[in-house]
Amino acid sequence: MAFSSTENYIASEELQLAVNAAITLQKPLLIKGEPGTGKTLLAEELAASLNTDLIQWHIKSTTKAQQGLYEYDAVSRLRDSQLGDDRVHDIGNYIVKGKLWQAFEAQQRPVLLIDEIDKADIEFPNDLLLELDKMEFFVYETQQVIKAAQRPVVIITSNNEKELPDAFLRRCFFHYIQFPDAQQMRDIVEVHFPKLKNRLLDDALNAFFNIREVPGLKKKPSTSELIDWLKLLVAEDIAPEALHSKDGKTAIPPLYGALLKNEQDIHLFEKLAFMARR
Repeated sequence: MAFSSTENYIASEELQLAVNAAITLQKPLLIKGEPGTGKTLLAEELAASLNTDLIQWHIKSTTKAQQGLYEYDAVSRLRDSQLGDDRVHDIGNYIVKGKLWQAFEAQQRPVLLIDEIDKADIEFPNDLLLELDKMEFFVYETQQVIKAAQRPVVIITSNNEKELPDAFLRRCFFHYIQFPDAQQMRDIVEVHFPKLKNRLLDDALNAFFNIREVPGLKKKPSTSELIDWLKLLVAEDIAPEALHSKDGKTAIPPLYGALLKNEQDIHLFEKLAFMARR
């Protein structure tokens, strides 16, 4: 089950090694990196390359670990009992399977994505320690043990919004996705735009990396935002000359809304443009 770059996803050698090491060790792979660097897409491409199912659990601030195992729908059971439904005699009819349960009972070894785990409460990772380690859990309502038929390939992503507990980290194989350099970024772009003119690509990449190097930028544009920007440049037939100016009077690139995501960064570039004009 070796993973490498795919038609739609360029993975660095370090990332490929990390994925394959986690699969070999049968440990969850914890992926960190800037937003937009392809963490979620990695799980999708891994599942496709292994020709298996992808089970996605997208975490929110209100998500509880129990929801990944199962939930007991007591409200539905109460309603059915009032209506005289015979289903109420079997409590199993009101057990709603969570994403981990679905992954555990899959016939073919699936890829389980736990996306943006750092959004949840700080206790969330600790509440999954046993389940991810032993690959089993107990259902109190039905008195049954749910055990994985085979260990799923677990991909856990984090945007580093909060620190994760040491006990949880100890059970994972960790990899930080470094932001792509110019050549890696060119390879990524060519996957999405194989017929893009070299001059437009060169000028767009130069403008993109120049923006990322501006000191004081609140949010640096990411890979996904570069792809969106290039899509707009092609759709609007923007000339390469519009992406830079020899006299330094153009500091804000065209269609900058795809790259700059808050007013603070826009004001910063407006100030740079004003200073350049002076």
